[in-house]
Amino acid sequence: MSNRVGTSLRRSAIMLLVAGIGVVGSASAALIDRGGGLIYDDDLNITWLQDANYARTSGHDADGRMTWAQAMAWAANLVYGGFDDWRLPTALNQDGTGPCFGLNCANSEMGHLYYTELGNAAGAAVINAGPFINLQLDVYWSSTENAGDPDAAWDFFFRDNGDGGLQGFTLKDGNLFAFAVRTGDVGAAAVSEPASLLLLGLGALGLGWAHRRRL
Repeated sequence: MSNRVGTSLRRSAIMLLVAGIGVVGSASAALIDRGGGLIYDDDLNITWLQDANYARTSGHDADGRMTWAQAMAWAANLVYGGFDDWRLPTALNQDGTGPCFGLNCANSEMGHLYYTELGNAAGAAVINAGPFINLQLDVYWSSTENAGDPDAAWDFFFRDNGDGGLQGFTLKDGNLFAFAVRTGDVGAAAVSEPASLLLLGLGALGLGWAHRRRL
């Protein structure tokens, strides 16, 4: 009888350990909520502001629409979460080439967010905003100037009217939205780490109890 109880307890403890390991694995998901309005993308090693229209929320701008120069200055002067190295996302591909023009440009920072992390389709009828708030169904500036036209800069369409996911360019005096990002993690521990350690600890206790019962 005691052997069966011990086997059952060991089996339960192993399942608990596996569950704990699963939580650790989930902490490596591509978008990680670091808390405090910060979302980390561990694919590209960049941190986004969770508020995709923070220029308006913070009172910096009445509606969040700015010219390219204004948006660049806003991001460069932004201090949030103890960090002052915020910027607008680049439209270049991850290897530094590009920018890519049109739909399915998934290698820029906003393209990667739109297609890969949030799973939106080109020209999507509904835009998935994921963990972000105040994502405008409109066009956002990138930090990348148009090499062929010094009066224009690259942008990205977070829209649901058929051109969502399009990367293009606009004259710099246009009024578009701004999405702040910074290179690197915010330095916080993985959010689920305490829960994972608790589960692993409970699993170890279960194994110890099973061992004592068998003796």
